[in-house]
Amino acid sequence: MTKTDMTKNNSGKEGTKNPENGDSTACEEQRQKSRRARISAATVAEYIMRRAVLCTGLFIMSVGVNLSIQADLGTSPISSIPTVPAKVLGFDDIGMTTIIVNAVIARVQIPILRKKYDPILLLQIPVSTVFGLLCSASGTFLKGIAPSACRDNWLVCIAGIVLVAVGVSTEVATNVTTLAGEGVALSLNKVIPKIKFGYMKVIVDCTLVVIAVIVSFSCLHELYGVHEGTLAAAVFVGLIAKQLNKLTIPLADKFFALPHRKERATEETTSD
Repeated sequence: MTKTDMTKNNSGKEGTKNPENGDSTACEEQRQKSRRARISAATVAEYIMRRAVLCTGLFIMSVGVNLSIQADLGTSPISSIPTVPAKVLGFDDIGMTTIIVNAVIARVQIPILRKKYDPILLLQIPVSTVFGLLCSASGTFLKGIAPSACRDNWLVCIAGIVLVAVGVSTEVATNVTTLAGEGVALSLNKVIPKIKFGYMKVIVDCTLVVIAVIVSFSCLHELYGVHEGTLAAAVFVGLIAKQLNKLTIPLADKFFALPHRKERATEETTSD
Protein backbone atom coordinates (compact mmCIF):
# COMPACT_ATOMS: atom_id res chain seq x y z
CA MET A 1 0.00 0.00 0.00
CA THR A 2 1.39 3.36 -1.02
CA LYS A 3 1.71 6.38 1.23
CA THR A 4 -1.03 8.10 -0.76
CA ASP A 5 -3.46 5.24 -0.05
CA MET A 6 -2.54 5.30 3.68
CA THR A 7 -3.15 9.02 3.78
CA LYS A 8 -6.56 8.58 2.18
CA ASN A 9 -7.45 5.82 4.62
CA ASN A 10 -6.43 7.95 7.60
CA SER A 11 -8.35 10.92 6.33
CA GLY A 12 -11.35 8.67 5.81
CA LYS A 13 -11.12 7.42 9.39
CA GLU A 14 -10.84 10.96 10.68
CA GLY A 15 -13.84 11.90 8.59
CA THR A 16 -15.88 9.16 10.17
CA LYS A 17 -14.83 10.22 13.68
CA ASN A 18 -15.60 13.90 13.28
CA PRO A 19 -19.41 13.56 13.27
CA GLU A 20 -19.24 11.57 16.50
CA ASN A 21 -16.99 14.18 18.09
CA GLY A 22 -19.34 16.91 16.96
CA ASP A 23 -22.34 15.11 18.43
CA SER A 24 -20.60 14.53 21.75
CA THR A 25 -19.52 18.18 21.91
CA ALA A 26 -23.06 19.35 21.21
CA CYS A 27 -24.43 17.04 23.89
CA GLU A 28 -21.87 18.32 26.40
CA GLU A 29 -22.75 21.92 25.61
CA GLN A 30 -26.44 21.11 26.05
CA ARG A 31 -25.72 19.51 29.43
CA GLN A 32 -23.72 22.58 30.48
CA LYS A 33 -26.59 24.90 29.50
CA SER A 34 -29.08 22.74 31.37
CA ARG A 35 -26.83 22.67 34.43
CA ARG A 36 -26.41 26.46 34.38
CA ALA A 37 -30.19 26.91 34.10
CA ARG A 38 -30.74 24.67 37.13
CA ILE A 39 -28.09 26.56 39.10
CA SER A 40 -29.68 29.92 38.22
CA ALA A 41 -33.15 28.74 39.25
CA ALA A 42 -31.83 27.29 42.51
CA THR A 43 -29.92 30.50 43.26
CA VAL A 44 -33.08 32.57 42.83
CA ALA A 45 -34.98 30.16 45.10
CA GLU A 46 -32.26 30.45 47.75
CA TYR A 47 -32.33 34.26 47.45
CA ILE A 48 -36.09 34.31 48.08
CA MET A 49 -35.98 31.78 50.93
CA ARG A 50 -33.24 33.62 52.83
CA ARG A 51 -35.19 36.87 52.75
CA ALA A 52 -38.44 35.14 53.67
CA VAL A 53 -36.76 33.62 56.74
CA LEU A 54 -35.24 37.03 57.55
CA CYS A 55 -38.70 38.66 57.49
CA THR A 56 -39.99 35.86 59.72
CA GLY A 57 -37.23 36.59 62.22
CA LEU A 58 -38.04 40.31 62.14
CA PHE A 59 -41.72 39.59 62.80
CA ILE A 60 -40.87 37.32 65.75
CA MET A 61 -38.64 40.06 67.14
CA SER A 62 -41.34 42.72 66.71
CA VAL A 63 -43.78 40.56 68.69
CA GLY A 64 -41.16 40.16 71.43
CA VAL A 65 -40.57 43.91 71.57
CA ASN A 66 -44.28 44.67 71.94
CA LEU A 67 -44.72 41.96 74.58
CA SER A 68 -41.97 43.67 76.57
CA ILE A 69 -43.85 46.95 76.27
CA GLN A 70 -47.14 45.36 77.34
CA ALA A 71 -45.44 43.70 80.33
CA ASP A 72 -44.90 47.23 81.69
CA LEU A 73 -41.54 46.25 83.16
CA GLY A 74 -39.52 48.29 80.70
CA THR A 75 -39.01 47.93 76.97
CA SER A 76 -36.39 45.73 75.33
CA PRO A 77 -32.99 47.36 74.70
CA ILE A 78 -33.56 47.55 70.93
CA SER A 79 -36.66 49.70 71.52
CA SER A 80 -35.49 51.54 74.64
CA ILE A 81 -34.22 54.58 72.71
CA PRO A 82 -37.18 54.81 70.24
CA THR A 83 -39.65 54.68 73.15
CA VAL A 84 -38.63 58.09 74.50
CA PRO A 85 -39.07 60.18 71.30
CA ALA A 86 -42.31 58.27 70.61
CA LYS A 87 -43.58 59.50 74.00
CA VAL A 88 -42.33 63.05 73.40
CA LEU A 89 -43.91 63.26 69.93
CA GLY A 90 -47.14 61.61 71.06
CA PHE A 91 -46.97 58.61 68.72
CA ASP A 92 -49.26 55.66 69.38
CA ASP A 93 -46.48 53.15 68.74
CA ILE A 94 -42.70 53.02 68.31
CA GLY A 95 -42.71 52.05 64.61
CA MET A 96 -41.65 55.39 63.14
CA THR A 97 -39.08 56.23 65.82
CA THR A 98 -37.64 52.70 65.50
CA ILE A 99 -36.99 53.35 61.80
CA ILE A 100 -35.30 56.70 62.50
CA VAL A 101 -33.14 55.48 65.40
CA ASN A 102 -32.01 52.37 63.52
CA ALA A 103 -31.08 54.48 60.50
CA VAL A 104 -28.80 56.54 62.75
CA ILE A 105 -27.30 53.43 64.37
CA ALA A 106 -26.62 51.95 60.91
CA ARG A 107 -24.41 54.95 60.08
CA VAL A 108 -22.46 54.53 63.33
CA GLN A 109 -20.81 51.44 61.83
CA ILE A 110 -18.93 53.58 59.29
CA PRO A 111 -16.42 55.03 61.82
CA ILE A 112 -16.24 51.65 63.60
CA LEU A 113 -15.16 49.68 60.52
CA ARG A 114 -13.46 52.56 58.65
CA LYS A 115 -11.75 51.07 55.58
CA LYS A 116 -13.38 47.70 56.23
CA TYR A 117 -16.84 49.23 55.89
CA ASP A 118 -18.91 47.66 53.12
CA PRO A 119 -21.67 49.88 51.63
CA ILE A 120 -23.89 46.79 51.49
CA LEU A 121 -24.36 47.31 55.24
CA LEU A 122 -26.64 50.21 54.31
CA LEU A 123 -29.22 47.52 53.57
CA GLN A 124 -29.79 47.59 57.33
CA ILE A 125 -31.80 50.78 56.77
CA PRO A 126 -34.55 49.22 54.59
CA VAL A 127 -34.54 46.16 56.85
CA SER A 128 -35.03 48.46 59.85
CA THR A 129 -37.88 50.12 57.97
CA VAL A 130 -39.60 46.75 57.57
CA PHE A 131 -38.97 46.04 61.26
CA GLY A 132 -40.48 49.38 62.28
CA LEU A 133 -43.61 48.67 60.24
CA LEU A 134 -43.85 45.20 61.78
CA CYS A 135 -43.54 46.75 65.25
CA SER A 136 -46.50 49.01 64.45
CA ALA A 137 -48.55 46.09 63.10
CA SER A 138 -47.80 43.66 65.93
CA GLY A 139 -48.29 46.40 68.52
CA THR A 140 -51.84 46.92 67.24
CA PHE A 141 -53.03 43.37 67.89
CA LEU A 142 -51.07 42.96 71.15
CA LYS A 143 -52.59 46.00 72.86
CA GLY A 144 -55.24 43.75 74.39
CA ILE A 145 -52.61 42.03 76.54
CA ALA A 146 -52.68 43.76 79.92
CA PRO A 147 -51.27 41.59 82.73
CA SER A 148 -52.41 42.71 86.16
CA ALA A 149 -50.42 40.61 88.63
CA CYS A 150 -46.66 41.00 89.00
CA ARG A 151 -46.14 37.33 88.14
CA ASP A 152 -48.08 37.73 84.90
CA ASN A 153 -46.03 40.80 84.04
CA TRP A 154 -42.83 38.81 84.39
CA LEU A 155 -44.21 35.90 82.35
CA VAL A 156 -45.06 38.27 79.50
CA CYS A 157 -41.67 39.97 79.87
CA ILE A 158 -39.80 36.64 79.75
CA ALA A 159 -41.81 35.62 76.67
CA GLY A 160 -40.78 38.91 75.04
CA ILE A 161 -37.10 38.35 75.89
CA VAL A 162 -37.15 34.83 74.43
CA LEU A 163 -38.91 35.92 71.24
CA VAL A 164 -36.48 38.80 70.67
CA ALA A 165 -33.57 36.37 71.12
CA VAL A 166 -35.16 33.92 68.65
CA GLY A 167 -35.64 36.75 66.15
CA VAL A 168 -32.03 37.93 66.55
CA SER A 169 -30.67 34.42 66.08
CA THR A 170 -32.88 33.86 63.02
CA GLU A 171 -31.81 37.05 61.25
CA VAL A 172 -28.12 36.36 61.94
CA ALA A 173 -28.46 32.78 60.65
CA THR A 174 -29.89 33.92 57.29
CA ASN A 175 -26.58 35.70 56.57
CA VAL A 176 -28.36 38.35 54.49
CA THR A 177 -28.28 41.47 56.63
CA THR A 178 -29.36 42.40 60.14
CA LEU A 179 -30.95 45.21 62.07
CA ALA A 180 -28.67 48.07 62.99
CA GLY A 181 -28.36 46.92 66.61
CA GLU A 182 -27.06 43.49 65.62
CA GLY A 183 -25.07 45.15 62.84
CA VAL A 184 -23.14 47.24 65.35
CA ALA A 185 -22.43 44.12 67.43
CA LEU A 186 -21.17 42.25 64.33
CA SER A 187 -19.05 45.25 63.27
CA LEU A 188 -17.47 45.50 66.72
CA ASN A 189 -16.95 41.75 66.58
CA LYS A 190 -14.88 42.21 63.42
CA VAL A 191 -12.76 44.90 65.09
CA ILE A 192 -12.46 42.95 68.36
CA PRO A 193 -12.73 39.27 67.30
CA LYS A 194 -11.77 37.99 70.76
CA ILE A 195 -15.24 38.90 72.04
CA LYS A 196 -17.86 36.51 70.67
CA PHE A 197 -21.09 37.82 69.15
CA GLY A 198 -23.29 36.83 72.10
CA TYR A 199 -21.20 38.77 74.60
CA MET A 200 -20.79 41.69 72.18
CA LYS A 201 -24.57 41.79 71.79
CA VAL A 202 -24.90 42.12 75.59
CA ILE A 203 -22.41 45.01 75.59
CA VAL A 204 -24.27 46.80 72.77
CA ASP A 205 -27.65 46.29 74.44
CA CYS A 206 -26.38 47.64 77.75
CA THR A 207 -24.96 50.66 75.90
CA LEU A 208 -28.35 51.27 74.24
CA VAL A 209 -30.02 51.15 77.65
CA VAL A 210 -27.57 53.70 79.09
CA ILE A 211 -28.21 56.03 76.13
CA ALA A 212 -31.98 55.56 76.61
CA VAL A 213 -31.66 56.57 80.27
CA ILE A 214 -29.72 59.72 79.31
CA VAL A 215 -32.24 60.64 76.58
CA SER A 216 -35.15 59.96 78.96
CA PHE A 217 -33.87 62.30 81.66
CA SER A 218 -32.88 64.91 79.07
CA CYS A 219 -36.25 64.99 77.28
CA LEU A 220 -38.78 63.96 79.94
CA HIS A 221 -36.85 64.73 83.15
CA GLU A 222 -37.78 61.26 84.41
CA LEU A 223 -36.94 57.63 83.75
CA TYR A 224 -39.28 56.37 81.07
CA GLY A 225 -39.36 52.99 79.34
CA VAL A 226 -36.32 51.60 81.17
CA HIS A 227 -36.99 49.36 84.16
CA GLU A 228 -35.97 45.97 85.54
CA GLY A 229 -37.36 44.17 82.48
CA THR A 230 -35.09 46.26 80.24
CA LEU A 231 -32.04 45.28 82.24
CA ALA A 232 -33.06 41.62 82.14
CA ALA A 233 -33.45 41.81 78.37
CA ALA A 234 -30.11 43.59 77.98
CA VAL A 235 -28.35 40.71 79.70
CA PHE A 236 -30.32 37.68 78.57
CA VAL A 237 -31.24 38.41 74.92
CA GLY A 238 -27.61 38.20 73.82
CA LEU A 239 -26.88 35.14 75.96
CA ILE A 240 -29.97 33.28 74.73
CA ALA A 241 -29.22 34.24 71.12
CA LYS A 242 -25.66 32.95 71.60
CA GLN A 243 -26.99 29.52 72.58
CA LEU A 244 -29.63 29.52 69.84
CA ASN A 245 -26.97 30.30 67.23
CA LYS A 246 -25.47 26.88 67.91
CA LEU A 247 -28.70 25.44 66.53
CA THR A 248 -29.97 28.00 64.02
CA ILE A 249 -26.73 28.64 62.10
CA PRO A 250 -25.96 24.94 61.32
CA LEU A 251 -29.66 24.42 60.57
CA ALA A 252 -29.66 27.38 58.17
CA ASP A 253 -26.48 26.10 56.48
CA LYS A 254 -28.20 22.77 55.82
CA PHE A 255 -31.48 24.39 54.81
CA PHE A 256 -29.85 26.76 52.33
CA ALA A 257 -27.26 24.22 51.10
CA LEU A 258 -29.21 23.62 47.91
CA PRO A 259 -28.23 20.94 45.37
CA HIS A 260 -26.75 23.50 42.98
CA ARG A 261 -23.95 24.18 45.48
CA LYS A 262 -22.86 20.55 45.45
CA GLU A 263 -23.23 20.45 41.67
CA ARG A 264 -21.13 23.57 41.28
CA ALA A 265 -18.45 22.18 43.64
CA THR A 266 -18.38 18.92 41.65
CA GLU A 267 -18.08 20.86 38.42
CA GLU A 268 -15.15 22.91 39.76
CA THR A 269 -13.42 19.76 41.02
CA THR A 270 -13.87 18.06 37.65
CA SER A 271 -12.51 21.06 35.78
CA ASP A 272 -9.43 21.10 38.03
